Amino acid sequence: MNIESLNPDNYLIQLEEKHKKIKELFSAFSIPEVEVFPSESTHYRMRAEFRVWHEGVDLYYYMFDKEKQQNIRTEQFLPASKLINEMMLSLMEKLRPNQNLRHKLFQVDFLSTLSGEILVTLLYHRQLGPDWIDEAHKLKKELSLKFKVNLIGRARKQQIIIDQEYVLEKLPVAGKILTYKQVENCFTQPNCKVAIKMLEWAIDVTRDSTGDLLELYCGNGNFSVALAPNFRKVLATELAKPSVEAAQYNIEANNTKNLQIIRMSAEDFSDAIAQKREFTRLKGIDLSSYECNTILVDPPRSGLDANTLNLVQNYNRIIYISCNPNTLIENLAQLSLTHKVLRFALFDQFPYTHHMECGVLLERIILL
Repeated sequence: MNIESLNPDNYLIQLEEKHKKIKELFSAFSIPEVEVFPSESTHYRMRAEFRVWHEGVDLYYYMFDKEKQQNIRTEQFLPASKLINEMMLSLMEKLRPNQNLRHKLFQVDFLSTLSGEILVTLLYHRQLGPDWIDEAHKLKKELSLKFKVNLIGRARKQQIIIDQEYVLEKLPVAGKILTYKQVENCFTQPNCKVAIKMLEWAIDVTRDSTGDLLELYCGNGNFSVALAPNFRKVLATELAKPSVEAAQYNIEANNTKNLQIIRMSAEDFSDAIAQKREFTRLKGIDLSSYECNTILVDPPRSGLDANTLNLVQNYNRIIYISCNPNTLIENLAQLSLTHKVLRFALFDQFPYTHHMECGVLLERIILL
């Protein structure tokens, strides 16, 4: 990120450039009018991480400016939430005079919420002992006078949790308040207000759905929980154990009765559906009881692998959430042979950068 490009006055200009770029990139697919969902121009990131520089008695956060090829001292950060910016100042004020907490500290990560919770992770180039734990408890007590905060200390092969390793986010989505457990070092959408727009868009495109929903790469159940009321049943898969555990928590927290999470990769699930292999994790789950007419995929930047892409084509409707337009184009080249794009959305998760998040609704082409 070029720090000097973070000018709120230019935000709408940059967003329009992305809009034009998307239309150019996907012109071969005869996409409908792109639905554009803007971000707030400041304080939109719920996550941020900063390296830490030691200079004598001084200690400060810094970021690397790629264009200038130099480190930039960062007292405040315009994209980060107001809560993160407030914590940055308060935390550094406590760290500078504390030799135990600052010794070989090289990075600080922040995870905040709209609901007022914040998790701070301190990363070290040394092992952390009892003295650090004592000081960390004191630090949390002092910060808790102003913040709803928890702390984590990390070093090589070491994680020390001061009370808990997650925050609870409460999102207003389509007239409901949804609760999400968000765990440190697990994926969450960084731009929370745009994430709400993504969920509401997905709810809108699946209204009046028939049958069941299959979701691959479900993470902490972000989409699954929100979309469950639109379907008879929802079956979702995720490989990362902490994300699966968070998803189970979110199912209970939101009283979602029709959602089943399976801990499997999308690739393995594709093999299971195709009956290429048997998996012990599927014992007790009757896949034949699901009538999934709709599939939702939110793959990594690499897009869908060949097997999963073939699997996806078996469903009448496809909701594809993409963080990489280039791999989305590659996947649409195959999907467009059997499906037509009905809705196309641009979600500006990452203002002031070239990154573009897209949402696509496809429906099977019926041959007469």
